[in-house]
Amino acid sequence: MLDLTTPKDMRAWSRAERARGRSVGFVPTMGALHEGHLLLVDRAKQRTDRVVLSVFVNPLQFGPQEDFAKYPRDVARDTQLAAERGVDCLFVPDGTAMYPEQPLVRVAPGPMADTLEGAVRPGHFAGVLTVVAKLLHIVEPDVAVFGRKDFQQAMLVRRMAADLDFPLEVEIAPTVRELDGLALSSRNAYLGGDQRRSALALSRALRAVEQAWRSGEADPKTLQRRGMDVLRAPGVAPDYLELVDEQLHPVRRADARTVVVIAARIGATRLIDNVVLGEGIASDVAVRGM
Repeated sequence: MLDLTTPKDMRAWSRAERARGRSVGFVPTMGALHEGHLLLVDRAKQRTDRVVLSVFVNPLQFGPQEDFAKYPRDVARDTQLAAERGVDCLFVPDGTAMYPEQPLVRVAPGPMADTLEGAVRPGHFAGVLTVVAKLLHIVEPDVAVFGRKDFQQAMLVRRMAADLDFPLEVEIAPTVRELDGLALSSRNAYLGGDQRRSALALSRALRAVEQAWRSGEADPKTLQRRGMDVLRAPGVAPDYLELVDEQLHPVRRADARTVVVIAARIGATRLIDNVVLGEGIASDVAVRGM
């Protein structure tokens, strides 16, 4: 596995591979790798000849009261896991490499970013889309793979790529869960024993909504109440539970394409999750967590 740290070297490697007729896949991450990230690598390997994984904790997407300073970082472990999974090129730039100067121009995400996570974290998605745009220009992949757990982010990246004519395919891979249903997240490392058990309320709430829908209930408000009844568990502070379409618009009637998105705080840790009603949590990938 090749380790690169500068945009210039990363772009040169990718262009050389494509000049040899090889397709390039890309998995952008903020590190603290877990099996969810590594299954994205597997997906990219299935689709392309060479796979790049990036590790960069992007300061632009953290608010002033958020956890940028303490966000979990372990580049040595990430490097080992990436190599073991067959990553061809690991791109680990530092802040100066990515932002030689304070960026004056940022990507404006538009109204799709005004709700859900965008309402709770103002400016977050401008930071996300700015760094993703930079990384896509640096790596120049044929396929970029994102996880569906960050549903709003994935939809915004896909829309940005379409609206701005990025010459690549954005693939959205299923959420990866631990065997008890908890969606894998780097922030799960913050959870103590009792908090870890409390966090299961998110997947249970999603499952409750899904089961009610499969039983014939299609009214979004009724389904929302059903989910919130489960989410309001000891140790859990709900932020939202909403039923939306792929454009993040509230739905008037739930159907198989409706996405239930959820966010809650477990102590100081904020977690998000979602399920597509027609696919269900059972369609997500279940693994034993790392």
